[in-house]
Amino acid sequence: MNILTFDIEEWFHLLDNDSTRSEEQWKTYEVRIHENVDRILRILDDTGTRATFFIIGWVARTYPEVVRKIASRYEIGSHTMNHQLVWQQSPAEFRKDIDSSLKLLQDLTGRPVKAFRAPGFSIRKSERWAFETLAELGIEYDSSIFPAHHAHGGMPDYGPGAPALIEAGSHLIKEFPISTHEVGGRHLVYSGGGYFRLFPYPLIRRWMRQSPEYVMSYIHPRDLDAGQPMIKELPLHRKFKSYVNLAGAEAKLRRMLTDFKFTDLATASASIDWDGVRRIKL
Repeated sequence: MNILTFDIEEWFHLLDNDSTRSEEQWKTYEVRIHENVDRILRILDDTGTRATFFIIGWVARTYPEVVRKIASRYEIGSHTMNHQLVWQQSPAEFRKDIDSSLKLLQDLTGRPVKAFRAPGFSIRKSERWAFETLAELGIEYDSSIFPAHHAHGGMPDYGPGAPALIEAGSHLIKEFPISTHEVGGRHLVYSGGGYFRLFPYPLIRRWMRQSPEYVMSYIHPRDLDAGQPMIKELPLHRKFKSYVNLAGAEAKLRRMLTDFKFTDLATASASIDWDGVRRIKL
């Protein structure tokens, strides 16, 4: 089972960086969301691929036409309202943010929103309360767990990177974690974001073939945008991670979608025997 997801945010929505932190700062940057989303839609059309789109509420409020264009053909999920790390918010702030994003997306699409992904995979074990909040707000399946160490979050002791049921108070959330591949005892992510751009495609293809039961891929519009400006205030290591191999990313994604069949979260969820997966009480 291969699942394709997109985190729909602008090229400047970089986390934990002072020059791109607030909505007032976002207004000063070049708008690239329209051409970047259109690029993604062309790729999906050309390859006949289904996908789930996790959308920032700020993008939906600022460019509602982008959301309507996506929602006319694809599944929509929430990527929060203001793209802030979960562990930088109180439970009350997190609830308000998610509630406002869900209401906005549902008003624009006319459909309930059942899927969620946290920015930067920033739900850690210390933020396990977030799952109960999500369930209470109507989220049925989540893709926020990064089952390895991550700069903005991560849950290394989650266990195998496979779907599971998370016990969230009196609720259950269907979890679709990010995929990893074990190399020398380390769990490496390869199927999305900067990791997807960094690794050569033959290696990605080999690791995918070695993981036929489950691969979760996540792509940002900026991952495919070789013409985006560089944010000069980033430290060198983040410049590398943010801009490495942009020029070849679209061709790499097209190859992957040609070599493998991908689907969206709703279709994948319907195909899983959830009574047979492991349950996790964080």
